[in-house]
Amino acid sequence: MSQKFDVIVIGAGPGGYVAAIRAAQLGLKTACIEKYQGKEGKTALGGTCLNVGCIPSKALLDSSYKFHEAHESFNVHGISTGEVKMDVATMIARKDQIVKNLTGGVAALLKANGVTVFEGHGKLLAGKQVEVTGLDGNKQTLAADNVILASGSKPVDIPPAPVDQQVILDSTGALDIQSVPGRLGVIGAGVIGLELGSVWARLGSDVTVIEAMDKFLPAADEQIAKEAFKVLTKQGLKIRLGARVTGSKVDGNQVTVNFTDADGEQNLTFDKLIVAVGRRPVTTDLLATDSGVDLDERGFIFVDDYCATSVPGVFAIGDVVRGAMLAHKASEEGVMVAERIAGHKAQMNYDLIPSVIYTHPEIAWVGKSEQALKAEGVELNIGTFPFAASGRAMAANDTTGLVKVIADAKTDRVLGVHVIGPSAAELVQQGAIGMEFGTSAEDLGMMVFSHPTLSEALHEAALAVNGHAIHVANRKKR
Repeated sequence: MSQKFDVIVIGAGPGGYVAAIRAAQLGLKTACIEKYQGKEGKTALGGTCLNVGCIPSKALLDSSYKFHEAHESFNVHGISTGEVKMDVATMIARKDQIVKNLTGGVAALLKANGVTVFEGHGKLLAGKQVEVTGLDGNKQTLAADNVILASGSKPVDIPPAPVDQQVILDSTGALDIQSVPGRLGVIGAGVIGLELGSVWARLGSDVTVIEAMDKFLPAADEQIAKEAFKVLTKQGLKIRLGARVTGSKVDGNQVTVNFTDADGEQNLTFDKLIVAVGRRPVTTDLLATDSGVDLDERGFIFVDDYCATSVPGVFAIGDVVRGAMLAHKASEEGVMVAERIAGHKAQMNYDLIPSVIYTHPEIAWVGKSEQALKAEGVELNIGTFPFAASGRAMAANDTTGLVKVIADAKTDRVLGVHVIGPSAAELVQQGAIGMEFGTSAEDLGMMVFSHPTLSEALHEAALAVNGHAIHVANRKKR
């Protein structure tokens, strides 16, 4: 007789493990299935984010930026260091240790909350039965009242640049480069491409980013995107827009990439090439043909606003469903689904999911962009404040960028907060909190912000919306 659970979660990434923990907290008998094997050949929980995504990439970004600061900026503070060197092997080992600590922490949390973990591949059968194929190949069938599909995503492959994880790497392989490439190519100027390109550019690589689209960061506010392009180019990233890769050839330890742009056919040779053109949902062998769950035309699992699939009692969250492929979005969907299963009236506000690019300066936003709102015909008041006018940013020698607050001209309600600069992610989150409660620009302007802080830049931008900024000239006065 098969084991029976109230909830079975397939996938232990930031959506799956959070859903499993919350379900268990709500008194539901819960199981979580994970097949991913880490470097040590053991099951590693946490999904892409903890193992080969958000966390390891941030470890490398922080290490490389500290090297950059020591190499380029310490002298401004009067600090003499002599010759600064980077031991790449130590940097990679530190990254691996952080991953190990966090994945181990997820295992401990699941155990502490009474979640039963199955190691292997989970597959949804008809009637909310779940087949688990263990690491040894043996199969068992579990039964559930509710199933949550959280199998995540994987990097997109492109035929012109087949990944071999030696010379041509995907975003996973790029986290384990053991020495600084002299010439590094990156296909894709999105979040992953810019972050990984920044890591190696700081360490001395000659980095070229090849992007098929003519527009840089089209999802971001145009003013912020233009500033980001200028800043990243100044940092040494050679960003080729409107460049479509047509082929590649590996010759020994280097690769020649062919592409076309406005000037015709081009080619460049690199020591390493990172393919970072996006991610696609992992649904291979996830669903039996008679499971009843529907996929859309792009291979995503079709769900409603509450992540319910076409089968009652079966839900899907995270990267396998519509919306941004973001860990925090997946986690909150997991909480929402667990609470709805338990009978609560939970829901998510998909309009206020922050986006962040962890370059330096960081690029972050929440809500809508100026161009999107204008396309909708919304009359706007906009306030900006440069970090060059921030005393705290000056003290930290980190004055690049600005804060932008967009408000409805008729109601003064804040519709978007966009930042490029130090601690952009943290400042945007402040905006998200206010926007969740329907804040107006005047509300933000009337709040007391501690001095000196980077947060004052958000305060001043909000004041500037209505022409009341104190520490920068206003575009208008009221």
